[in-house]
Amino acid sequence: MENDQPFSLQPGNENSERNPDESSLQDSFVYPPKPEPEEKKRNVWIRSISSLALYLLIAYYFFSANWILVLILTGIVVFHELGHFLAMKIYDYKELGIFFIPLLGAYASGTKREVSQKQSAIILLAGPMPGIFLGIILYFITNDRFADLPYQTFGLLRIAATLLIFLNVLNLLPVYPLDGGQLVNRLFLDDTNFIGKIFVLLSALALGYFLIRLGMTNSFFYVLLIFPAMMLVRLVTEDKNEKLTKVIEARGINLEKTYEELTDEEYWRIRNLLIENNYPTLRNVNPAPPYEYSAYEDKVVTAIENLLQRTIIQDLSWFGKVIIILIWVGSFAVPFLLKMDLPFIHRG
Repeated sequence: MENDQPFSLQPGNENSERNPDESSLQDSFVYPPKPEPEEKKRNVWIRSISSLALYLLIAYYFFSANWILVLILTGIVVFHELGHFLAMKIYDYKELGIFFIPLLGAYASGTKREVSQKQSAIILLAGPMPGIFLGIILYFITNDRFADLPYQTFGLLRIAATLLIFLNVLNLLPVYPLDGGQLVNRLFLDDTNFIGKIFVLLSALALGYFLIRLGMTNSFFYVLLIFPAMMLVRLVTEDKNEKLTKVIEARGINLEKTYEELTDEEYWRIRNLLIENNYPTLRNVNPAPPYEYSAYEDKVVTAIENLLQRTIIQDLSWFGKVIIILIWVGSFAVPFLLKMDLPFIHRG
């Protein structure tokens, strides 16, 4: 390891204790232009299709080559994620994509500078609620009044109806990163406050425990422990970034802006502070002056982009929260109101 210093926070000496002459020289100095972010190759759909292929392959193996069940489950997952995707599209999210995680489902991703609490809640519900509604419709279609349907069609539709309702209700459980957990976090908690962090920590531990128990029946589930591990790593990284953000803002630099809005001076000042505080990915980058671009300047740009803060608009009233909570809680009553038989839950 070329540099084994820990990622520590120091106030740094950048622009500190300037005398009037130094300040005048600094003000007249013309900083080199900040690098333009590399035009990212938007191979979103290639990655989506690749992840879908891997998802299908593993599901086919796991479900003992039962293509019909695999296709039903995949169709349910795609239908669910399309709900999220279309809602994000309506609210003008960028860089949209759907990515599949073997045996765990999928997620729709996108970016937006200003995040509305109301829009976030609608986006989160736009995945499971259409699936529950479709499941209810199929469930009624396959009741006794439609017993004249061919047996094979009847059976497949009933399986699809049951799984649509069960899986989407399961997804609304208040455990992060399920939609229900994200909904609770968005409405009442915050990723940056102590309670929000404890919520994510407990969710990661619960997911890890669940996967370990499943691993006792099929060792493949042990591989999926990487996901709760990634949640824990993200918690640690975000905590370090929050402390670093405070150091940077204490130097009078506003991080509530986009990279395009960042001035050249702010870029170089943030760059120096990141290096002085041993930012993990910048250990091979030298501070300025001299004001020279590093071979790793793309990592500097990425690090700075990650620190720039999104604006969360708290635009959901308590009345709106009550309506959303009623919809959320009401969804758990659906299997009981329909008196659904879920035999796979009762297997020993």
